[in-house]
This record gives sequence, C-alpha cells and structure tokens, in this order.
Amino acid sequence: MFAAHAFACAVFLPQIKEVSMEKSNYLGTEKVGKLLRQFAIPCICSLIISCLYNIVDQIFVGNGVGYLGNAATGVIFPITVVGWGLSLFFGDGAAAALSVSLGRGETENIHRSVGNAILGSFLSGVVVIAVAYLWGDGLLRLIGATDANLQMAHDYGVIIFAMMPLAMTQNTLASIIRADGSPKYAMAAMLTGAIINIIGDPIAIFVLDMGIQGAAWATILGQFVSFLICAVYLGHSKTFRVKISSFKPSLALLKPVMALGTSSLLTQLSIVTITVVNNILLVKYGTQSVYGADIPLAAFVVIMKLFQIVLNIAIGIAAGAQPIVGYNYGAKNYDRVQKLLKLIIKWTVIVGLICTILFEVIPGMFIRMFGSADDPIYFDFAVQCLRIYLSLILFTCVQKVCAIFLQSIGKAKAAAPLSILRDVLLIVFSCLIPIALGVTGIFWAAPIADVLAILVTAAVMVRVWKELAHGNKVPFAPA
Repeated sequence: MFAAHAFACAVFLPQIKEVSMEKSNYLGTEKVGKLLRQFAIPCICSLIISCLYNIVDQIFVGNGVGYLGNAATGVIFPITVVGWGLSLFFGDGAAAALSVSLGRGETENIHRSVGNAILGSFLSGVVVIAVAYLWGDGLLRLIGATDANLQMAHDYGVIIFAMMPLAMTQNTLASIIRADGSPKYAMAAMLTGAIINIIGDPIAIFVLDMGIQGAAWATILGQFVSFLICAVYLGHSKTFRVKISSFKPSLALLKPVMALGTSSLLTQLSIVTITVVNNILLVKYGTQSVYGADIPLAAFVVIMKLFQIVLNIAIGIAAGAQPIVGYNYGAKNYDRVQKLLKLIIKWTVIVGLICTILFEVIPGMFIRMFGSADDPIYFDFAVQCLRIYLSLILFTCVQKVCAIFLQSIGKAKAAAPLSILRDVLLIVFSCLIPIALGVTGIFWAAPIADVLAILVTAAVMVRVWKELAHGNKVPFAPA
C-alpha cells in the first residue's frame, strides 16, 4: 500500500493541480471546445482502458484456449457488467451532483455525498460476490453456460468475483475524480492497471500455463493497483475533503446521487439483460442450425466486445463533458450548454461513421484479433453477424450520448427511460425475429431497434434544445 501511495504521489499527483490553479469559474469561462478536449479525451481513454481488461483476456484466451474460452468469459461478462453498472450508479450520480453543486456554489455537503457514494459502491460489490458465490454454477447455467464451457466459466469467474468490491469502488472513484477536475489522473490510474493486465495475461496463460485462470489473476491484479492509486487521490482532492464522517450513511444525500446515477445503472443492466437473453436465444436457435450452440455464442461475445469499445468512446465524450455541462447548467449558462451539446453530437457522429466503415469493409480483421479464425464455419458466421449487428452503431452512440447529456443537466426522469429505450426494443426484436430468420435473426434485431430508438431520441432532444434556447430556468430536480 505504501509503495502504491509513493508511486501515485510521484507520478500522478502533480496532475491534480491542473484545474485548481485556475479561477473558480474556469468551467464557465474557458472555450467549450478546449474544455471538452481536456476532459473528454482522458475520459475516453479511461473507458477504453477499462474495456481492455476484458478484451485483452478475450484475445489471449481466444488464441491460447480457443473459442470455448471466449464463450466462457462471455458467460461471466453479464455479472461483471452488473458490478460495473452499480459502480456507475453511485459514481456517475455523485459526479453529476458534484458538478451541478459546484455550478450553484453549494459545496457544503459534497464530501458527504462522495463518501456515501463510495460506501454504497463497496457494499454493492459485497452483495454481488455473495450472490455469485452462493448461487454458483446454477447462475452460470442460467445466463448461458453450456456443458462444453461451464468448467472454464467457473474457473474464470470464481477469481474475477473476488475483486468485485474493490474494482467497483475504483470505478466509482474514477467518475468522482473526473468530476473533481482531474480526468488525467483517473486515466493514469486505469492505464496502470491495464498495463499490468496486458503484461500479466501472456505470462500467466502461456509461460506459467495457467490457462483461463491466469487471465483472471492478471485482471484482478491490475484492478487492485488501479484501486490503490484512485484511493490515494482522496487525500488530495480539490473541491472536497473526505473525512471519517463523510462515510456516515445518509439517505437524504444518497437520493439525488442515486437519481442521477439511475440512467447509468439502467444502461448497464440493459446490457446484462441483452447479453443473457441473447446467450439463451443463441444456444436455443444455434442448436437448431448447422453452427451448433457454441459458435453463435462465441461470435456474439466478440461482436459485443467491439460494440463495447465503440460505445465507450461515445460515452467517454459525453461523460467527459458531464462536469462542464453540469457546472454551466447549474450556473444557468444555457448558451454554453447548447454549444457543448452540438460539439458532443458532432464528435460522436464522426466516431460512429469511422467505426461503421471499418466494420463493414474489413470485418474479418476484427474477428481474427480474437483467435479461432482457422475455423471457416465460425469465421464466416462471425463476419456476417458483425456486419449486421454493428451496421447502425452510429445511431446507438448518438442515442446513448443524448441520455447522458440529460443526466448531466439533472433531467433524471427523461434520462433514465431514454438510456434503456434502444435496449428494450432490442430485446423484444431479438425474441421475435429469430422465429422467422433463425439464429441470424438475433443479430438483425440491433439495426431495427437502432432506427426506432433514434427517432424517439430526436424528438426528446428537440424539446430540450428549445428549452435551452429560451433560457428555461427549470430548477434542478434530480428526483
């Protein structure tokens, strides 16, 4: 612990001063384009790095164990996403509340809101691992494990689950650190853990011959180091000071935090629901096809990793902008909020277009990254389904970004349903379309859901834009 503290102080803490030396109204006066670059780019990097934990495992496991190993890690994925969602429930909620409070000059209880968010995230992690361990293999079978991959899923999950409380707390801290004006610090903490994981995976899997368990050990080692670095930050934060009294439970302080974090939680839970439902459907319809159960399941896991990368870039843009948007909305600088919204959508569209072109033109390159490309049946199926599922990912990104924007300005009641709209539609169509089209119909559900969701989102955002244009001074009401 001492070594991690010394390392963090020497390398990362100088970056904490990056905003504290500026005027107190820095977020309300600096050019919005410059602010967005300063906050969004480190946030994007942080989220991409967090993806690397699972994706690096996927790549090394795929090449070292095979597609059954990928299928096994895919079985564990929904449980880790539940943990991720709960950490964002508290972290993003605290970050949004902190940003708006700073804009309004209401700073007295910030440290207690932060402390309660950290405590809530840690205790939620304890609950997650208790459920996972007590339920055991029955839970894994429920969410899509097959006889062929159950043992590997068990071996991988039992190690990953052990770090859940601290991994979730670290993720909550990262959101709070970004909102406190130190996005580079949060990024550096995530990067350190990811590097440890990237180095540890090939050593544990190939050199030490630990197989899928080696990938899990490398992952939790990286997560633990990231947690230590983020924990160090609490002693050097800029806009609040955490004390022992900060962790005294207070439902009154948690209510606005949880209300603003509901959108993030629902987004992650919807991913879990999609993954579980699709795992079950892929096994069901896969066994009725020439592909069997494990090939569609493994292909879906790879496609979801690519989907997660692109979506996290978009979410990073919006989440990085959250402190700036929240501050200016709280300070009633509505013209700056509008400028930020335009920039956020512009950046998201550019990212979505580039990724769509890549997925449609060279899908095979992405499938080969995850191994098992020497199996022609698996490869052809994965390429076809990647092109279908990610064809309208641009719409997905814009829709999710708009939901986060609404969360940033305290419109929790609008943000929450919008955040899960696309996913609810996706689940419905995933159940209906395969009846006629078989296993590939599960993948066609995505572009259909994307079209309907973006239409509804556009209608909501037009109304919000008009409110901002007219200087609508609706009081901040997170509940």
